[in-house]
Amino acid sequence: MAAADHRIGQDGDIALLGQKWIPEDEKCIASARRFVRDIALDWSAADDVPDVAELLTSEIATNALVHGALNVPGRGSVRISVGRDGPLMTVDVYDSCIAVPHMRTADSMETSGRGLAIVETLACKWGWNLHRQGKSVWFQLAAWPPTSRPAGNLKLLV
Repeated sequence: MAAADHRIGQDGDIALLGQKWIPEDEKCIASARRFVRDIALDWSAADDVPDVAELLTSEIATNALVHGALNVPGRGSVRISVGRDGPLMTVDVYDSCIAVPHMRTADSMETSGRGLAIVETLACKWGWNLHRQGKSVWFQLAAWPPTSRPAGNLKLLV
């Protein structure tokens, strides 16, 4: 498996489509999933993007709530940001822990440990960033492919 991309600091400019904070409570993962799915649907993302974005958000938000806020009293909330960079949808999940995410190999009988492998399989790209107050784990999906219509065929409505 290829290593994920990672950077220290903030990413370049992307259009922010939405942002949500959830408390340190695993019951709130469903809310995070719906939030990202609704943004993908509202912004007319392609085909299966809403479903895939929902699944990958669930994996990353679960990791953030289960592993990301450990031993950081009072800083257990998680922020989910959804942005658009041209044809790409970027979902960023921030938590207050600076521990770097790592992929593990789950045994066949284990019920967990496959989240990042799922993210790597389904995302166009994924990675993590370190920030002053913790880290973010992100993924990108090709949500808005360019149209194949030649510019000469565009009609203006007056």
